[in-house]
Amino acid sequence: MEESRILYEDNHLIAVNKKIGELVQGDDTGDDPMTVFLKEYIKIKYNKPGNVFLGVAHRIDRPVSGVVVFARTSKALTRLNAMFQEKTSQKTYLAIVKNKPPKDTDHLFHWMVRNQKQNKSYCHEKQVPDSKKAELIYTIKASSDNYHLLEIKLITGRHHQIRSQLSKIGCPIKGDLKYGFDRSNPDGGIDLHAYSIEFEHPVKKEPLKIVAPLPEGALWRFFEGKVI
Repeated sequence: MEESRILYEDNHLIAVNKKIGELVQGDDTGDDPMTVFLKEYIKIKYNKPGNVFLGVAHRIDRPVSGVVVFARTSKALTRLNAMFQEKTSQKTYLAIVKNKPPKDTDHLFHWMVRNQKQNKSYCHEKQVPDSKKAELIYTIKASSDNYHLLEIKLITGRHHQIRSQLSKIGCPIKGDLKYGFDRSNPDGGIDLHAYSIEFEHPVKKEPLKIVAPLPEGALWRFFEGKVI
């Protein structure tokens, strides 16, 4: 793990700027997740004998980039889990879409159903069996000739929520074939970036905001400086 990708680090937490294609936690692909490389980084940096504790408090999808926070102690993990469940943190994402949303800013509310077999979530206007409430607020932050940059504030945290809700309003994320974009990105990722996370430090009890620099690419560079 390159030290330049570490966004925040102390005795209790470590936050990393995840690259497109990386796994936060192991899955059935058998690919090594970020936890493997981070444990090795901590072990070497701090000359730690034996096993290194590293807790996964939240995840972002494999084709998505941006900030991910891990816990370095069990106490921090327990408190982070409670914080995310109680929705006392604020996660902000940036997404690039081709179709302009119907409004400059809007509060989207849907009922979502996850299809485990397809690894996909579907949005409904009304409550249906096995559905969960999904809410976010988007704002158009900037536009180029062909694309629009959206800032997204998550209110709930459902499986593929941003991808599914934006697709539902006719604005699939650039590169997201699964949710209706017409072609893939060369790197296999999608233009969705976990830009920042704000929460109270689980041990120090101080407000903390961690920001992940934007990914590489001409379109992200164009929108840089127009962000938040």
